[in-house]
Amino acid sequence: MDSPPAENPSPSPSSSKPDQPSPPLRSSLLFYSPPRHNQLSFPSSSPSPRVIYSDRFIPSRLGSNFSLFNVDSPPNMTSGKEEGSGAYTAILRSVIFGPDHGIVPPETPDRSWPGRAGYSSSPSSVSSSPSKNIFRFKAEVPRYSISSVGFDDLLPGVSPTQPKATRKVSRSPSKVLDAPALQDDFYLNLVDWSSSNMLAVGLGNCVYLWNASSSKVTKLCDLGVDDGVCSVGWARQGAHLAVGTSQGKVQIWDASRCKKIRTMEGHRLRVGALAWSSSCLSSGSRDKSIFQRDIRVQDDYVSKLSGHKSEICGLKWSYDNRQLASGGNDNKLFVWNLNSTQPVHKYSEHNAAVKAIAWSPHVHGLLASGGGTTDRCIRFWNTTTNSHLSCMDTGSQVCNLVWSKNVNELVSTHGYSQNQIIVWRYPSMSKVATLTGHTFRVLYLAISPDGQTIVTGAGDETLRFWNVFPSPKYQSTENRIGAFSLGRTEIR
Repeated sequence: MDSPPAENPSPSPSSSKPDQPSPPLRSSLLFYSPPRHNQLSFPSSSPSPRVIYSDRFIPSRLGSNFSLFNVDSPPNMTSGKEEGSGAYTAILRSVIFGPDHGIVPPETPDRSWPGRAGYSSSPSSVSSSPSKNIFRFKAEVPRYSISSVGFDDLLPGVSPTQPKATRKVSRSPSKVLDAPALQDDFYLNLVDWSSSNMLAVGLGNCVYLWNASSSKVTKLCDLGVDDGVCSVGWARQGAHLAVGTSQGKVQIWDASRCKKIRTMEGHRLRVGALAWSSSCLSSGSRDKSIFQRDIRVQDDYVSKLSGHKSEICGLKWSYDNRQLASGGNDNKLFVWNLNSTQPVHKYSEHNAAVKAIAWSPHVHGLLASGGGTTDRCIRFWNTTTNSHLSCMDTGSQVCNLVWSKNVNELVSTHGYSQNQIIVWRYPSMSKVATLTGHTFRVLYLAISPDGQTIVTGAGDETLRFWNVFPSPKYQSTENRIGAFSLGRTEIR
């Protein structure tokens, strides 16, 4: 098994040069009124320059220094009119609009006058770059530009939509429960979370209920030394719990009263997989058969589904209750219609047992499945068009899959050899988070009724709770399911 790639080394800090002394302040003023102590001389025909102080700044060309633009001095002014205005106009257009005549917001000149701090009459104080604007304050007005992607700088009062930051998922479990005698058996399904916020766990020959709101633990049943719990499954309404046993029986319990309603037979070997639809309970067994049961009728089962050549280890009904997906130790994934006794779709692409099965709550007919140790792949199927969509090699045995009800993401749990939990973003299958902590294969997985928290179980005899998904309205998940405080308690 390939080891995970090493992290990229941290980039070495870039060397920085010592700060250089700042050059003296240079003004880009091109037109200004000359200081009184250094009046410029003009031809006799030109009027004497005057300094006018007012609350409005009107630039004057009398003090223009055209030598900065590699042209001759301004021509003589006669009768208040200038000659050679064409050259001046061309220079002005080039300076204001740039050589390519691209329109750039003009800047305003420094309102300096003789005697004000920062004023300079030296020609070197004029900006010599033609790409700069003529008019400019000391404190420049920020420039704004619009690129092909979006705003380079935010305009005042404009708040364009910012890209969403990557959601951070805590790498530590919010709670850990000890689960003594939780079996390390790939083919069993011993953990399920009800719509009424009750967690059912099969430990040895007993079933325990953990109330996620109050953290209260209740012992539901004890099958005795001659039997054992192989699977548990809540009805969608959350009132009844089905328990599959090692003797091939299916028991129905009223969890609110801790009372067994009935026992249904039919299987010859252990029942390792259970799945409820709105009115039907499906059970899969090591005897290779699937029974469809209706607890409202007297018969133990209403139909038998045959097709698998080995133990049934995965069963899931679609959200619309029209299709049942089954996975077996024969490496096959089958899809059954509501009233069919033969599979309508048969998929044989997996190279190991198919226990991990999950229907998407977002796309009708989208099915995900995961293969065991020699396969390690998550595959996606469109059961409406009977097509294989994509395949993702995870690098580890895929034990469970569950979709988020709030976002288009799914979680996979893994066994050999990394025992990790991975949150995937669909359909890109980019990793949102990788969670570690279990020391055995993460064989059991269930999701809370609000869709924000998952619980995982492993042969290390622990149940770990992880807050991996956002709330339905993408708000901060302040009200978690149950009083999840850090620490460790026992499930029984």
